[in-house]
Amino acid sequence: MQNLAQVDFVELLALDNSLIVDLPYASVRNFTKKIIYDANAKAYLRRTVAEALVMAQRKLNAQQLGLKIWDAYRPFHIQEIFWSYCPDERYIMKPVRENGHMKEGSAHNRGCAVDLTLVNTITGIELVMPTLFDDFSEAAHRNYMESSSEAIHNRELLNDIMVSCGFIGLPTEWWHFNWHAAEEFELCDLPMV
Repeated sequence: MQNLAQVDFVELLALDNSLIVDLPYASVRNFTKKIIYDANAKAYLRRTVAEALVMAQRKLNAQQLGLKIWDAYRPFHIQEIFWSYCPDERYIMKPVRENGHMKEGSAHNRGCAVDLTLVNTITGIELVMPTLFDDFSEAAHRNYMESSSEAIHNRELLNDIMVSCGFIGLPTEWWHFNWHAAEEFELCDLPMV
């Protein structure tokens, strides 16, 4: 069986160890309230996407800010688990198999999506955002304007940096960004270790 490195994935901390990686799905701190990822899971993206993410990190570092990664590549079978918990395409892309083959899925399953937030690099503290991670409510939508001005400013700063590096934000989740050319990459179901 192939591993992620053989299909041009790179582990994010190996590329830039100034990134903070905290995977809630490797704990019970997530919307399923169950441990979904293996304890040894690491954050991976396709090399091109990972390099763009590092560019965003460097732009933020100039402002004493950085990125905290909550999720990156996600195996297809995990997408199926998430769909069983939340079959709502506003928040979870429906995974589709045809004759046992992966047909449709999330950009996460392609190694081309990342869930993240901003942190202060001096204190390590997350900046105020409109909601917590995986808040499946209107308050998490990018066009929601009832949050504090600080949260809206921080959400827009994150969005602007990510867009400048080739990412596109998901309208319903301020933390989710897809690589602009995600469809060029195949769906994948390899382990995250």
